[in-house]
Amino acid sequence: MTDVMALGEVMLRFDPGEGRIRTARTFQVWEGGGEYNVVRALRRCFGLRTAVVTALADNAVGRLVEDLILQGGVDTSLIRWVPADGMGRSARNGLNFVERGFGIRGALGVSDRAGTAVSRLRKGDVDWDAVFSSGPRWFHTGGIFAGLSDTTVDVADEAMAAARRHGVTVSYDPNYRPSLWDGRGGADRAREVDLRLARHADVVVGALGLAGPYPGAVRVEADEVRDALVEVAGLLPRAEVLATALREVPSAGVNDWSSAAWSARTGFVRGPEMSGLHVLDRIGSGDGFAAGLIYGLLTDNGDEGGPAGGAAPVADLDTAGLSRALAYGTAHGALTMTTPGDVSMASLAEVEALMAGGSAAVRR
Repeated sequence: MTDVMALGEVMLRFDPGEGRIRTARTFQVWEGGGEYNVVRALRRCFGLRTAVVTALADNAVGRLVEDLILQGGVDTSLIRWVPADGMGRSARNGLNFVERGFGIRGALGVSDRAGTAVSRLRKGDVDWDAVFSSGPRWFHTGGIFAGLSDTTVDVADEAMAAARRHGVTVSYDPNYRPSLWDGRGGADRAREVDLRLARHADVVVGALGLAGPYPGAVRVEADEVRDALVEVAGLLPRAEVLATALREVPSAGVNDWSSAAWSARTGFVRGPEMSGLHVLDRIGSGDGFAAGLIYGLLTDNGDEGGPAGGAAPVADLDTAGLSRALAYGTAHGALTMTTPGDVSMASLAEVEALMAGGSAAVRR
């Protein structure tokens, strides 16, 4: 039985450590991907049972990605293995080169993911009714997967609609990446896809990405967040919760980090504020926020680690429950930024200690 499933690409991340991609001689290798990072954290930090629906080319690189996923404890039984032709002509595995920022130099990501096995998925390739008949409680996907190709948006749409038919709570993160839409309609096309898919969602993470006429069109100031979320709510009347992490970036190594959410039942709710947060690696922190938020919503009735099934986790959400979920998301996202790589290395005890006001003092 699975608590949370995600649909998305899992890539190999190549990390030059403190150096630059263009001058590196060695790299640390991790796995990562916007949707996958969420279920990986929900398994390793929060102890839920998770699975990823993805596709990999069946060669040594794909099997390395599988091995990393297995180390993360995420169920690999739903991976679709695509025959490899030796050259990557028909299908290949995605690579992502990421260097951390420092001071005035921002982080840099250089992805190499065109024509990957998962980008070639088409509607009908996955039997979603069979997937959801196993009884997962939550399904998560996002704009990164939807933006991989002209076919993946239909796969995401098909999956989200099936999840709703089976009574599974659905979340969506727009997670706009300009590189995915370059030459394919740009921000306008991304906006069209996000609105199409987010209308299936009970919970939208990164909801400020839907404010304004297209992604990145407006900078939402702190005192404008409430109105921006209400504006997004008008576009998505089915959504139960609209949530977002909030970040100010004085430098690559120091961020002001907080969160906020809106729901029809609670109105606008502010999350914890962490000013002057020291950052080692910010990549994946938004996914860390999403994982903590989902955990908080799933366990609002005190059923941590309970069996799959039961009432929809956002059906009776109150202000205290939403505040609690934001606290989990904010704390976990903050801790994700203190370690290298896309994936969380935090423990639930560390997250809850930070939520309770814990310090960075040495523990012996």
